Amino acid sequence: MAYKLPISHFMNTETPIRSSVDLGAVIREQRKRLALKQLDLAGLGNTGNRFIVDVENGKPTVQLQKVLDLMELLGLEVVVRAKASRSAPPR
Repeated sequence: MAYKLPISHFMNTETPIRSSVDLGAVIREQRKRLALKQLDLAGLGNTGNRFIVDVENGKPTVQLQKVLDLMELLGLEVVVRAKASRSAPPR
């Protein structure tokens, strides 16, 4: 996946991801923001259209590396950090 999309279209917000459905929604939004069809993205990512559909629908069993490659292509990244605590647990 050496192809790079124009930087000017990248999102610049953080979105907490708590499920494969959340991640699929972010990927779908970014694809649409870049005015790409699922088939376009599949071609750019050298993958099948079914994979794009599965990722965007939140299928939990898709291959992680392929998802990370797809995110790289779309200008997205995964950042892991400690979850902010809402309140102290009861004692």
